[in-house]
Amino acid sequence: MKSDIQIARETPLKKVKEIAERIGIERDAIHNYGPYMAKVPLRLKKEEKIDRSNLVLVTAITPTKAGIGKTTVSIGLALGLNRIGKKAIVALREPSLGPVFGMKGGAAGGGYAQVLPMENINLHFTGDFHAVTSAHNTISALLDNYIYRVQGTPREIKEVLWKRVLDVNDRSLRYIVTGLGPGNGVPLESGFDITAASELMAILCLAEDEQDLRRRIDNILLGYTREDKPFTVKDLGVAGAITVLMKDAIHPNLVQTTENTAAFVHGGPFANIAHGCNSVSATKMAMSYGDYVITEAGFGADLGAEKFFNIKCRKSGLQPKLTVIVVTAQGLKMHGGTPEKAIRQPDMAGLVKGLENLSKHLENLAAFGQTVVVAFNRYGFDTDDEIGTVAEFCRQRGIRFAVNNAFTEGGKGAVELANAVVDAIENEPSQPLRFTYPDDDSIRTKIEKVALNVYGARDVVFSEKALRRLNRIEQSPLSAFPVCIAKTQFSFSADPNEYGVARDFRFKINDIVINQGAEFIVAIAGEMMRMPGLPADPQARRIDLVDGKVEGLS
Repeated sequence: MKSDIQIARETPLKKVKEIAERIGIERDAIHNYGPYMAKVPLRLKKEEKIDRSNLVLVTAITPTKAGIGKTTVSIGLALGLNRIGKKAIVALREPSLGPVFGMKGGAAGGGYAQVLPMENINLHFTGDFHAVTSAHNTISALLDNYIYRVQGTPREIKEVLWKRVLDVNDRSLRYIVTGLGPGNGVPLESGFDITAASELMAILCLAEDEQDLRRRIDNILLGYTREDKPFTVKDLGVAGAITVLMKDAIHPNLVQTTENTAAFVHGGPFANIAHGCNSVSATKMAMSYGDYVITEAGFGADLGAEKFFNIKCRKSGLQPKLTVIVVTAQGLKMHGGTPEKAIRQPDMAGLVKGLENLSKHLENLAAFGQTVVVAFNRYGFDTDDEIGTVAEFCRQRGIRFAVNNAFTEGGKGAVELANAVVDAIENEPSQPLRFTYPDDDSIRTKIEKVALNVYGARDVVFSEKALRRLNRIEQSPLSAFPVCIAKTQFSFSADPNEYGVARDFRFKINDIVINQGAEFIVAIAGEMMRMPGLPADPQARRIDLVDGKVEGLS
């Protein structure tokens, strides 16, 4: 089969103005970034149509390094729905350059289910990540300048919480010292996070409009004064300047799929170190023009889906009609104890054992009130017996099941899944969302409810550092915020090597980060790093420019 980039390059693209017209947006209302990408102004959202649209979340079992194919299934489902006569639009996150050149590679789908132009989307796209990076680091520079100017006065900052960000994987920047040398500022211990973990990225994805963006930026907590008073961007007096840097980034990006259907790709927080969902504005824009909108949440249902429900939907009022959970035979076998090097070989015992992981995710999704369709993302080496075993597992539990072949067949290969989705929405739509915790629970209780009820932990242990920050939060209005737990994506626990379903484990919270502008509290579990490192053999070794064309992107 051809590579992703070959398929992308051979796909005839429609001008983005034509893509806009096809879904009901006037061609001259969008702002072009070249012939195939555009920004769609927020004013084009149609609130009266949003409630009538069918929102479908795509999530997955706990992922493995072999991948699950959630983005490919999301795009494929949108293609399949269009094939059966439904007006469907996919709404996804933007790729981050760090993983593109690191371990994961690109994030624009795969095979015959991609969003295009994939080279642009995987690299600089419309500049949203650069805008977030510039805005974040401008705050850092302005804060350091303030600290330098007020040192030794009552306005001095005692504790600085704000770091810097870059859209690269660079472990050497996790812990640094700034301000060294005469006249270069005040020496401070600091560090870099990846741009996807920036609070400004979360704000971009949760803000409803420019005014909400500005309000949230004003509220960003930067540190505490000598008198232990919160110090925010509003105190720095620069929210207007930062909003200006993000004034274009807040508008959703319109592109197309391999079958020339519409796709909104906007925002890019990771689900392991942030809330893992595309922007509210892009989702609502898609719902303004599509009868079915397919969106995904990062990694497994314990991370992305939990945050999609408890953070994104809670804050935006969105109500998904259905959740699709993606499984692969490889993933199930790895969770069932099959060695990684053997997961492409038949191992029915490993696959059956791995179904425990799917079962736990189904239990969690039911607790949210979700009707679920299981999508088996088929690879060429999967056997009919493996597919039949998963299908029977679902049949016995009254859960709809479909095989997805969109990677090799495009929309044609997702018709079975599309029909299952339509049948579920028409005959058994999800109930109104049931959140894991109410707003008035304490932050500690919220963390404990997620850890015990979603992950299956025995109890939660907090470090002294985390407890100090919790005590500070509980004495403020911040305790009404939802929680965003940063943990490994490879396990229900905080141990990335604990596959399957972790049981009877203690869940340790090492630190608490206050995202006052994004309006959620981040609890960092285990050894989770907010700046990833590069693997021994990074994807960058395979990417090149040959005769003016990008090679090696996937």
